[in-house]
Amino acid sequence: MDQRSQESGDMEEVRICDPSILPQCLDQTDAANSDSDVPSENHCVNEDHRMPSDPEGLLESADLISIESSQPQELLTDMQKLHIDEDLSLCAGASETDSGKASEDSALADNGHDDSREFVVTMLAQGKMEEQGIGMKGDLSPLSETGTPPGPPSHRNEDVTAESWRQHRKHVFVLSEAGKPIYSRYGSEEALSSTMGVMMALVSFVQSGDNIIRSVYSDEHRVVFMQRGPLVLVSVSSSRQSEQQLRNELLYVYNQIISMLTQASITRIFEHKKNYDLRRLLAGSEKILDGLLNLVDSDPSFLLSAVHCLPLASSLRDSLSQILQKAITPNLVFSILIAKNQLLTIVQEKMVIDDARLEPADLHLLLNLIGASSAFQAGEIWTPICLPSFNPDCYFYAYISYLDPPECTVCLVLLSTDKEAFYSVAECKRKIEEAMQTQNALNSIAKAHSYSVSQVGVSDLRHFMYKPFDVPDNHRQLTQFTSPEMEAPYSSEEERMRLLDLYRDLHGRIHSTSRPLKLIYHVAERETLLAWVTSKFELYTCFSPLVTKTSAINAITKLLRWIKKEEDRLFIRYPPKYSTTPNPSKSSKGGKSPVESDVCFLGRLQDFLHLLTVCFDLVWFQMHTDQTDPL
Repeated sequence: MDQRSQESGDMEEVRICDPSILPQCLDQTDAANSDSDVPSENHCVNEDHRMPSDPEGLLESADLISIESSQPQELLTDMQKLHIDEDLSLCAGASETDSGKASEDSALADNGHDDSREFVVTMLAQGKMEEQGIGMKGDLSPLSETGTPPGPPSHRNEDVTAESWRQHRKHVFVLSEAGKPIYSRYGSEEALSSTMGVMMALVSFVQSGDNIIRSVYSDEHRVVFMQRGPLVLVSVSSSRQSEQQLRNELLYVYNQIISMLTQASITRIFEHKKNYDLRRLLAGSEKILDGLLNLVDSDPSFLLSAVHCLPLASSLRDSLSQILQKAITPNLVFSILIAKNQLLTIVQEKMVIDDARLEPADLHLLLNLIGASSAFQAGEIWTPICLPSFNPDCYFYAYISYLDPPECTVCLVLLSTDKEAFYSVAECKRKIEEAMQTQNALNSIAKAHSYSVSQVGVSDLRHFMYKPFDVPDNHRQLTQFTSPEMEAPYSSEEERMRLLDLYRDLHGRIHSTSRPLKLIYHVAERETLLAWVTSKFELYTCFSPLVTKTSAINAITKLLRWIKKEEDRLFIRYPPKYSTTPNPSKSSKGGKSPVESDVCFLGRLQDFLHLLTVCFDLVWFQMHTDQTDPL
């Protein structure tokens, strides 16, 4: 638990934060199946919900409602001072109703309840300090941006009746099944209660016919609904994004909340009290959700469902991986090194790789949490976090520490399954820090930067995004992508957003559920774009407006050759593994094992086959480009 001096604003070197409400860990087999969209047993509709007025008018011009069969799931988190005892006792009472479960599950639930109490009290204390301007480095909030430029000003108190509120490009709302507002991206939840009431009335009306509302289309807006258990998420967008893209963004919001509370906790709360007000627990976490939505709008990682790796010499990346491999302790599952909000390297426990892997979505949520809180710059943080794609019902315990204060650009994240492992994990960090100082690794990382499109050496190419698919299954690594920095004419924020909108449009057409495409050649007013998806990669390119099809094909050929040449610098090709219970008889032997040699050979063979496939695809593209128009 962090302690701050109100006079000096100093913070202790070690801060321990713990999360949410009664996280009951499930059996591993059950947890593996729990993230499928299965309706909650206590799934309910508020039949007495009245149709309130809609003064904001977001839904008044709807002319088409798309209804399809779908399956719900569930949602959310929150925190406020006046109701701590009531909220925690509610969770405790809910857990007592599950007394018929196995004794080991009950023990885990009790541990989770302790986590929940510490986390809620800690976050409330931080929120109070923020209000009073108390804390380290002036009035830094524990939920303010770090490592990135200051975000846009808060719109929490924006007048929802003003025209400026209606002109926002995208609204996101979260409400409970009982119609209680939980979160709004713009404006206060209280002022929007009538609008959220209209949304819940639509959901309830369609549910009464044994259907689920998925979307509403009007002339200028697209309204997308997503239901997860007792919670409903709604996106109202005037952008050209597809319904599936908006739905994926809502899923990120849902998962960010799950990462703080766990799915099992939320289910248990609403089973006990269906009209529970989750704002009691979310107060203070709105900035995390706001930051997530800002990232979703500006970072293509979310669009591609992939992780952006910082370009790094393969020798340096391998050296960093070896450092992480040697600093291990029992129950340490993931060791992650991040720099400038991009991935440097990740090392995973062998047994975990055999069963599952860390998904890009989970890493995105982790990066957003770190970037949203300046408290992580204070020293050493020990906090529970749920990784929803890995297991939505259990916590990992994350040790988070920056290795290069005061710049705070290189961050170490160690994930353990042991709540009491803080000191042993902190010792791992000390070993990592010493090894990096010995090898002068921090200076080398500081010199690493994203590359310019001019380094590719392809004329007329302005920008691109490349996502490889040719990753051997036995490595089970993160899905990654590479992309150069956006340069002129995309230097301004407005132009960057315009280019991302073009990419989103191509992505939506490529991945359309009704008519998916493999190749799109699109001539826009200011640029020409080409999107191409094969079994080996997904590629989006932007050229100058006067480029021809033939020139674009030749440029892509050169680009693919350059990526292949630089892939060891751009990607983590073969992620290292470690065992927290090493076998001395095996580790003492020198040289590669037969299995490692086979893996190396198969990797090279796959690279060769990949080159052949790309060549055949390019030949096919050239043969058909004059006869068929992808548009």
